[in-house]
Amino acid sequence: MPGTLFIVATPIGNLEDITRRAVRVLGEVDLVAAEDTRAGVRLLSHLGIRCDRLTSFFAGNEAARTDELLGRLKAGQSIALISEAGTPGISDPGRRLVAAAAAAGIRVEVIPGPSAVITAVVASGLPIDRFLFCGFPSRDEGARSELFGALRGERATLVFYEAPPRVGATFA
Repeated sequence: MPGTLFIVATPIGNLEDITRRAVRVLGEVDLVAAEDTRAGVRLLSHLGIRCDRLTSFFAGNEAARTDELLGRLKAGQSIALISEAGTPGISDPGRRLVAAAAAAGIRVEVIPGPSAVITAVVASGLPIDRFLFCGFPSRDEGARSELFGALRGERATLVFYEAPPRVGATFA
């Protein structure tokens, strides 16, 4: 029997903002694949979970590591995928692994939890009856201008992720 791929949402600031179910799953899986192993060690240590089952899974190794993890899942192992903060696959590595697992008939289970998008929208005070999550704008100036131009007439509240050093340029 193939294993299960668990997509586990992790705290976005306060390590106490994790669900009991997420803690249970992280303690039970055969392997935890982490976008940032330093953040993974910090989280698992805080939760009292062994860190010796941790492997890296970030943008730079996602393609190669997807095949490796898929093989482990096919062999019956269970794997939890975590990002540095929030839910893997939302502007973080994970989409490729989820798609490959689903295509291979492997069970994918999402363990919901904190979401930076929802937290930001709720805290903003802006209308949230309709919002559009746009992720990270491209670093390429032409592509950024094209994106912002295409969104100019959008009536929804727009939510972007941006790196702190680029916030000023993005607003400009």
